[in-house]
Amino acid sequence: MRPRIAIVGRPNVGKSTLFNRMVGGRPALVHDTPGLTRDRRYGELDYFGKVADVVDTGGLDPSVEGDVIGAGIHRQAWRGIEESDLLVLVVDGAAGLSPLDAEVARMVRATGKPIVLAVNKIDSPKRDVDVAEFHRLGLGDPVSVSAAHGRGFDALLQVIADALFEESADGDADADGDEDADGDEDADGDGDEDAAEADADADGGQGRKRRPWRRGDDEVGAIRVAFVGKPNAGKSSLTNRLLGEERSLVHHEPGTTTDPVDTPLTFAGQDYVIVDTAGIRRKAKVEEDVEKLSVTLALGQIERADVVVLVIDASLGPTEQDARLLGEIEKAGRAVVVALNKADLLRGEKAQDDLRQAVKDNFHFLPWAPVTMLSAARGDGVDKLMDLVKKAAQQHRRRITTSDLNRFFAEVCEVVPPPVWRGRSVRVYFMTQAAVRPPTFILKASAPEGISPAYRRFLANQLRKRYGFRGTPLRIFTRARDDKKPD
Repeated sequence: MRPRIAIVGRPNVGKSTLFNRMVGGRPALVHDTPGLTRDRRYGELDYFGKVADVVDTGGLDPSVEGDVIGAGIHRQAWRGIEESDLLVLVVDGAAGLSPLDAEVARMVRATGKPIVLAVNKIDSPKRDVDVAEFHRLGLGDPVSVSAAHGRGFDALLQVIADALFEESADGDADADGDEDADGDEDADGDGDEDAAEADADADGGQGRKRRPWRRGDDEVGAIRVAFVGKPNAGKSSLTNRLLGEERSLVHHEPGTTTDPVDTPLTFAGQDYVIVDTAGIRRKAKVEEDVEKLSVTLALGQIERADVVVLVIDASLGPTEQDARLLGEIEKAGRAVVVALNKADLLRGEKAQDDLRQAVKDNFHFLPWAPVTMLSAARGDGVDKLMDLVKKAAQQHRRRITTSDLNRFFAEVCEVVPPPVWRGRSVRVYFMTQAAVRPPTFILKASAPEGISPAYRRFLANQLRKRYGFRGTPLRIFTRARDDKKPD
């Protein structure tokens, strides 16, 4: 079983910056606003071939009991601590030792887990003297580091590796012996694997046992699903309903989720990676730096997803902003499902019929996008949503043989032949599928510029009538017979 590291500390000491440096890239939102990290985030640390999971947690603050969001952040952080094998307590060396640092140190020391003390924001040798006062926390020798600039980072990783992997190796030595704890031999040698699988299942699939992502055309593999939508549409509630736990913090205040949160999930035998994103408002209403960064990260998840679920508050109905988001999803070439959440708040069939008509009117430009009603709070319709997501992912990667496509195109041409261009009929030599995700088709023609956008849309509609492709955009390009690139 792979070990896990939790990065903990009071708010605004640089935990997410350190997390980003440990796992590579910039997967966590970083800003000087306290309380920005609210949900647990997971990444992978590879230290010279030794691999561990890393958990970024929100700031620990025992004084937030009266604040619902603050208490939720505190609760999420403790769940990350409880499931980890080693804690990296981060403190702010520039600000100095605070009473809250001492209280947090007391709390994490009570867990009995090994702790590495990282004094962050020590940007130069001149500031090394500021580290001395943190000995008072009684957690051993502190390690000075600058997460933002990388200073002291290698030394910190070495301390973590010595504390974590040495302990794991001792545990593995016991597990790999010829006899188990009761003195019985493991005849088939599968006991450790079974235990690891059991631990992974009990862990909620949070990364201890990872399944490979299979991206070939023959297997769907893990489907990456991003929940996007306006603030307070119920994206986090839907995430929690699917996972069966409070994985994302939920509150009626819009903007509770700031960072995209990735979580593995197996549902009805299919592997998924569920991504909960921040609510996306109109640009004119996005003012604060934190929200701008949150929206940017949320929009970036559309590009990374296989299927995007546009979550809409059914009690409010679709808006112009929802239509814009749907257009962005189609532009990115992602499969899409529209989820009308909070449908339990609708009263009577007329209200539901009016909502369906509003969706049809607002999203008339994407009639192929499946729409479903659900209630994340009660769980109604969630099974149907995931069934639509799986089918949309399959259609998104569907491939049609060239011979079948050309039989189809010959039948279409008998009814509506290619247009006349500059007084001459455009001759199409053949049609082939060039790619999937989304399905992309090429027409080899005598005059590619003569195939109008209207005719391409007609072909796309005919492809949908013949083959389905529900839930996925289609791309149709034309090129001359001897050209190598689509026009």
